[in-house]
Amino acid sequence: MKPLIRIMLVLCLWVGLLNHLGAQSTAIYNDPDASFKQAKDWYQQEQFGLAYPLFKWLSKNDQANSQVPEQLKAESQFYALVCALKQQDKTQETAALEFAAMNQQRPLVQRMRYYLGEYYFQQQAFAKAQEQFEQTGIANLSNAEIASLKFHQAYGYFVMKDFNKAKPLFNTVRQLEQDPNYIEANYYYGFICFYEKDYKEALAGFRIAEKDPNYQLVVPFYLSEIYYFNGQPELALQTAQQALLKGGQFYDLQMRQLAGHILFEQRAYDKALPYLKQYVSGTEKVRREDLYELSYCYYEASNWPGAIDGFKQLGGGADSLAQNSMYLLANAYLKINDKTNARNAFQFCAANNSNAVQKEVAIFHYAKLSYDLNFMDLALKELQSFIAKYPKSVYLPEARELMVSTLSHSNNFKEALVLYEQIGNKTESLKQIYPSLVFGRAVEYVNDQQLIKADSLFAIIQQLPNNQQQLALSQFWRGEIAYRTGKNEEAVLELSSYLKNPRTNGQASVLNAQYTLGYALLKMNNYGAAKANFEPVASRAAAGSGAIEQDAFLRVADCEFMLKSYKTALKQYEQIIAWQLPSADYAAFQKAIIAGALNKPTDKLNQLEQFQSQYLRSALLADVQMEIANTQMSSENYAAAVTALEKILNNPKATNYHPEVLLKLGVANFNLDKNTESLDYFKQLVKKYPNAAQSNDAVDYIRNLFVAKQQPGDYVTFMKENGKDVSNNEADSLSYKSAMIRYEAKDFVGAQQGFETYLKGFSHGRYQMEAHYFSAEIALSNKNNTLALQEYQAVADQAPTRYAERSALQAARILYFDNKDYTAAAKYFGQLKAMATQQENRLEAMRGLLRCQFKTEQWQQAAPNAQELLAEKGIAADDRTMANLVLAKNNQLQELFAPATEAYKTVIAAGRSEWAAESQYRLAEIQFKQHRLPEAEKAAFEVIKKWGSYEAWVAKSYLLLGDIYFEQKDLFNAEATFKSIVDNASSLAVKKEAQLKLDQVLVEKNKTNKIEQQ
Repeated sequence: MKPLIRIMLVLCLWVGLLNHLGAQSTAIYNDPDASFKQAKDWYQQEQFGLAYPLFKWLSKNDQANSQVPEQLKAESQFYALVCALKQQDKTQETAALEFAAMNQQRPLVQRMRYYLGEYYFQQQAFAKAQEQFEQTGIANLSNAEIASLKFHQAYGYFVMKDFNKAKPLFNTVRQLEQDPNYIEANYYYGFICFYEKDYKEALAGFRIAEKDPNYQLVVPFYLSEIYYFNGQPELALQTAQQALLKGGQFYDLQMRQLAGHILFEQRAYDKALPYLKQYVSGTEKVRREDLYELSYCYYEASNWPGAIDGFKQLGGGADSLAQNSMYLLANAYLKINDKTNARNAFQFCAANNSNAVQKEVAIFHYAKLSYDLNFMDLALKELQSFIAKYPKSVYLPEARELMVSTLSHSNNFKEALVLYEQIGNKTESLKQIYPSLVFGRAVEYVNDQQLIKADSLFAIIQQLPNNQQQLALSQFWRGEIAYRTGKNEEAVLELSSYLKNPRTNGQASVLNAQYTLGYALLKMNNYGAAKANFEPVASRAAAGSGAIEQDAFLRVADCEFMLKSYKTALKQYEQIIAWQLPSADYAAFQKAIIAGALNKPTDKLNQLEQFQSQYLRSALLADVQMEIANTQMSSENYAAAVTALEKILNNPKATNYHPEVLLKLGVANFNLDKNTESLDYFKQLVKKYPNAAQSNDAVDYIRNLFVAKQQPGDYVTFMKENGKDVSNNEADSLSYKSAMIRYEAKDFVGAQQGFETYLKGFSHGRYQMEAHYFSAEIALSNKNNTLALQEYQAVADQAPTRYAERSALQAARILYFDNKDYTAAAKYFGQLKAMATQQENRLEAMRGLLRCQFKTEQWQQAAPNAQELLAEKGIAADDRTMANLVLAKNNQLQELFAPATEAYKTVIAAGRSEWAAESQYRLAEIQFKQHRLPEAEKAAFEVIKKWGSYEAWVAKSYLLLGDIYFEQKDLFNAEATFKSIVDNASSLAVKKEAQLKLDQVLVEKNKTNKIEQQ
């Protein structure tokens, strides 16, 4: 057939059809009964779209001559609304609700309620649907509608989780095998019974539902669960395995969970493993029990990484599952020789009280691993606790042996001594190691500058049995401490005892003992004996030898000098100059002094002049110039003396010499008959330094010069203007001299009263400074440091004077050691540093100032002082250590990590002390900031292992370790570390900080692990 003919035929058919419909429509609309009948037919054929307009027309026909009966109108309105609801026409929802509420025909109203319920049901507005269904009467519903009503009503209650109402409705429907919802009703009924643990009824429902293909991928899960709960694990396992083999199960993971669990209960761990593994890996969060079972299967299979990964997520709880997990985790770690993590796992296990046997084993192994890993302080504490708590344990003999070994290896001597004292019956093994513990703690006190405490412990050692290894060492340190505290006679006694039977340990050595002994004897003016002790040390001296050997060589020369063996001394000094040692300037100065002693003034002056050009930066320049001046004045070469003195006067670093220089300039000019210049220098002296002893010495010269100028009145005026009352001078002098006579006679009580009387009568007298000074000396000897400080301050505040140097030193010492007023002490140490004429005092001033700055944490201000101290010759080891620590701290604050690191390493190398402990911690802190986490971890562990006595730095190191683990996402070890601090730290502040960090770890742990939150 051609395409054109085909198109024409189609058009003809359509035209015919339209004509037929038009004719039919006209007939329907002219006959209401026929119209209603036609609409009803379409309705019953579920052609709601065709029926709806006709029903609507019939219900709305309000013409005056309408042939539509009222009953027909009402029914048509009903059917029109039902058709709209069937088509989900929301525009008619309100009209339908009004019909149900207002219409008086009960059958129609009940049916409308049903259709409204169905309308809402299809919209899944189950609450509204239930409201309509509950108002529906079934008398006017068909059997099919009744069945649908009950099922939909049941399903609505089911969705709304009102199982009590849903269950009987489902049960009604499930009795009717021909009902279209028969299978569904059985399924949902079975589900509700399963939920209510009515497994018999649930099983009946599910067995019917499983026959339907729609439920064959769902029901096997419930069947296997029911079999399991009914005590039929084999049938449950068989059902689950068969369903899983078919594949596509809706509850695939849950069935694997059940199968794995059943096999786990049967101890078929190898068979359970694949099921549990797939379940856990495919589920975002699982129960603790499921993760435990999987981890245990890995454990039984010797799959240690798998076991560890699971068990470590189960820590932190207080039940038996958590404890057993940590116990097995510890053993898994031991299998791979990871003692560090095994120790932490035992820690968690030991903190749990669920299983007493596991707790006992865990406590012991935690202590043992602490010992193995060199955490001696914790090992000691835990072993003591274990022995006390489990006196009948099978581990008791091993625990006792470990405790003895721990004590002997402990670096936490402080805690070790405390624990030793707490042990009741001390074994011979314990008694034998006791002297070593006391010695270790005493050395810590030495390193921390607590010399009195150290000395008392060394004294105890000397009285102990089993002290053979420590006796000589204690003698060395007692001698060293005695020397440092100015007790030279005691130092000589102890060091001499040490040298009779010496032992070497760290600083304790024959060389150091002879060196210190030499100094003690030197200060006692026993130059021969001092020389004999310096000589063995000095024999090793050379241009490249150590500072001690070189200094000893110098002191041998000094002893020869004091013994007036000038030629021998001269040879020694010349050797020092030839070696160009740091003390070469001093040797050159001494060489010139020897020339003078040998009555060679010209050689002396030549050497002193040569010194000035050769040692331009020497601290002895002012001393040399003063010696030149003194030599010239002794030879009555006053003009040359004036030249030397004026150099000192123009030297701002020699202000401590200025009172003496002004006096001598006045005297020299007086002898040169330059009275005007002489008087000017004397006036400067009195005006600038009215309290200096030299001012008093100048009074007679001033008086004679004024008288020579015939100006006696001006003399009196000048003296009054400068605080020197001429009329009171005689009474002033007599009162002071009376007190001094008693002082020199060692009547210190009378002298003290005399000085007090003098100061009351002459508070600004000629000798007030001397009175203050000698009062201070008496008070110091009487250990009245409060009065001594007051008097020393009165003298020091008048500097420079003859007594200012010692007064500033003593005031600083009292303020630092007794009052712990570091700010005030710093003032006097700074003053002493500026005016000290003795190198020993200058060094003490520098170190004292540095310690004050250290105590007040003034790192930036302390840094230049530290550098200056490090440049000094012959400084003590602890001075060098503190100076490096100050520089390290200052550099760290400025984030200059490279120089800070080097300085901290220098402090650590100096020996074990609190400074070394802090330095090791700071190294870890720097490495953490640089994100060098493995190095930071290692450095922090070093603090814990080596510096256990310094609890504050150990606690900080543990906190830092926790931070490192947290940064590494190692939440298990982070939790263990912070928990250990919370449980064991003595500082509340540290506990609080650790708890905050622990809380952060737990939050992160809950985010990342597989455990579902309860």
